[in-house]
This record gives sequence, C-alpha cells and structure tokens, in this order.
Amino acid sequence: MNANTLSILRPSVNNLTARIFVRAAGLDFDELDVWGKKDEPAFVQKDPAKLTPMLEEDGLPRGSLWESCAIMQYLCNKHGLDRFYPTDPAERAMIDNAMFYLIGTFYPLLTRATYPALGFGQYPGEVGTSDADEEMKAKAQQDAMAALAEPLDVFRSFFLGGRPFIGGDHPSIADIRLAATLEFLNAIDYELPNWVKEYMAAMEAALGDAYSEPAGDVRGYIASVKG
Repeated sequence: MNANTLSILRPSVNNLTARIFVRAAGLDFDELDVWGKKDEPAFVQKDPAKLTPMLEEDGLPRGSLWESCAIMQYLCNKHGLDRFYPTDPAERAMIDNAMFYLIGTFYPLLTRATYPALGFGQYPGEVGTSDADEEMKAKAQQDAMAALAEPLDVFRSFFLGGRPFIGGDHPSIADIRLAATLEFLNAIDYELPNWVKEYMAAMEAALGDAYSEPAGDVRGYIASVKG
C-alpha cells in the first residue's frame, strides 16, 4: 500500500483537484472510488462529514483529512513542494486568498448554475431543493449563471494580474483548484471568455497527463449527461 490513500468520486471537480495534484507532484498514492459508499459505516467512521476527496495517512492526527485545498496544503508542507505552494509569506497569502475566494464566493454560484444540469443534488436551503415551481428553479439557475462573470473576472484581473498562472510562471495549488473547477462550466451553455480558454489550455499543457488523465473522467461524465 502506498503512503497516501485518496478516496474519490470520479465525476467531481473537487476530487479532480486532488487527483491532479498528487499526479503533478509525483506522489505515491492509492486511489479508491467510493461512489455509493460514503454512507457506509466504515467510511463515515473515517470521514463523518461524508466528503471527498479524503486523504488517509498514518501521520494525520485522526488518520484522515478531507477538503481538496487542505489536502494540497498539507502535502505541500509535508513534502516541501514549494513550487506549488511557495513559502514566501506574501506569495503564499495570494495562493490562500485565491483558494478561499473560489470556495467562498465563486464555487457556490457555480454549483447553482451547473448542478441541475449535472444531475447533482443541491444544498439544503437552495431554490433547487425547495417547493418552488420549475420556472422559479430555472430562473435561479440562470441568475447564478449571470452572476458568475464578476467573480470569474477577479481571477483574471487580480489573482493572475498579467502572469500566466496564479503561482507566476508555474501552476500553484490555487491554479489546480481553479482549473479543475472551471471544467464544470462545460456542462452548461456558458460562453467562456478567451482568457479562460487560454488559461485552461496552458494549465493542461504545463501539467500534461497529470491533468489530462483525471480530467478525462469529469469530461466523460459531462459528455454522458449532455448526451
């Protein structure tokens, strides 16, 4: 058994983030597809939040860790992977800022816009889980799509700021998180700005098979849903 065990769901961009990272970082890992198994007692004991990706490793205080950004940060800190997560406090702060902004602001809008098309359950309290009629649910989805443009452009204007990647000349863990997330926009009728297309192409070119191979699972799922 390898040092790292990663429990994943193949169609998920949250899981895609960690899957790209361990490959790009050259880490030894075992990958377990837990589709349909997250409610089983053995899984819940390790991960009471029932979230994936989940990393299992003997050195962790509880033996497991979830949340893709936390997993990448931990592995970078443990293995000294400064090229993905710089140790300079100012540069690291920008990486953290970009990831927190994505998780807190951009991703909630993305889920409202894309989850209905992907067939994923939405979060409690959302219009999509309410007793609203289909017209209201469709409007909520369209409103979320319209709202994506502003926070998306923040990544271009601020976090990239004229550089190829958030990490500068090389993709960082924030870039991996962003690029993986952007894959879900292919599930809906969303006109990607040219800079997004160029950025995603640059990410795949920079990381090669480490990106393309796991991204194929997300792209295949999207294609099957759209088909």
